[in-house]
Amino acid sequence: MALTLRALWLVLLGIIPVVLRPAASTVWLWLLLCAVIVGIDVLLAPRPHGLELARTGATSVRLGESTTTTLLVGNPGPRTARGVLRDAWPPSTGAASTRHTLRLSAGERRRVTTELTPTRRGDRIADRVTVRHQGPLGVGARQSSLEVPGRLRVLHPFPSRRHIPSRLAVLRQLDGRAAMRVRGQGTEFDSLRDYVEGDDVRSIDWRATARRRDLVVRTWQPEQHRRIVIVLDTSRTSAGRIGDAPRLDAAMDAALFLTAIAGHARDRVHVIAGDRRVRTHITGHDRGRLLHDTISELAPIEAEIVEADWRMLAAEVTRTGTQRALVVLITPLESSALEEGLLPVLPALAARHRVVVAAVADPAVDVLRRGRGTATDVYAAAAAERTVSLRDRTAGALRGLGVEVLHEPPEVLPLALVDHYLSLKRQGLL
Repeated sequence: MALTLRALWLVLLGIIPVVLRPAASTVWLWLLLCAVIVGIDVLLAPRPHGLELARTGATSVRLGESTTTTLLVGNPGPRTARGVLRDAWPPSTGAASTRHTLRLSAGERRRVTTELTPTRRGDRIADRVTVRHQGPLGVGARQSSLEVPGRLRVLHPFPSRRHIPSRLAVLRQLDGRAAMRVRGQGTEFDSLRDYVEGDDVRSIDWRATARRRDLVVRTWQPEQHRRIVIVLDTSRTSAGRIGDAPRLDAAMDAALFLTAIAGHARDRVHVIAGDRRVRTHITGHDRGRLLHDTISELAPIEAEIVEADWRMLAAEVTRTGTQRALVVLITPLESSALEEGLLPVLPALAARHRVVVAAVADPAVDVLRRGRGTATDVYAAAAAERTVSLRDRTAGALRGLGVEVLHEPPEVLPLALVDHYLSLKRQGLL
């Protein structure tokens, strides 16, 4: 049961009989009369459970965009249903208005639409739908909360997707759709042509040259269906914020960009996200389905405040296959975490695969390094310098194991990672 504003006015109206007959019995009699009126009004109000509720609308939306969720409300009862309906969503869904005025005649059906503009990535689950039906007099109401399942998956905004066309143009040159050809070890034979000054002498085909008067060289095109394994660190080091977003979101952007380009190159891509356990493992050949699945599967993943188990993650990489692959480890360059967890397992991994460590740099560290205005700024600059020194030491140790290290700000890292991937293809190293 619920009371409306009219019930308050009904009680205040009792001032008139109290003034005409100032006695305690008058007060109690008026309150009893109000309770009877409210009780009758509540009994005459339709039961909220009698409504038929069903939810439709989008089940996913990209972060920063808007969508709508719709409730189909039906009144199968014989009486008009008047009142308020509240479609409860978490605050992070950015619901414009969750309360809706309800007036349904007998047998009528109506759509109630709520606009959502999420402010956080992940799964957003509707709590309950609360319905308050008023009685004929509008002084009392029946209220119930009904379970109407609703889930909205807020996807990663994937800001680097705007660079896909430019990188695909480079890829089309490398895979032979344009006139360009590359020569090198580990590529697929394409054709023969006459030798020109500057060609690598190792590409000369001596058998073909013996049948002709001029030197002949082989041309090659990049191999396809190579293996790309992307490991996304979701441990505590990825929970730190860079600007207004977690470091993990910037790492996901780099992983999605590389997945999109490698998928178009018809390489077999594995995306593994994990810390002390594997949170998800996506793989496939279909480039459209691969990118869609990767965006969807990574959306609900948040960083866990635990240390990464790099032995377990390395074992997961090994389980993807024995063929030599490009293994991209996207993890922050935090010296304590990497020196104790990653460095011991890297030698075995680097011996079998080409390994790249991609890390998201925090531009705020460079800003702190330049601070000299006050004593506080100087101490902050000293701390930033120590952070950079430890980071450089860790990067040097990684390079000493034959691992390529990319450490760039959030908006640069996806481009740097994909350009490195395309460079490997151009040189015939992948």
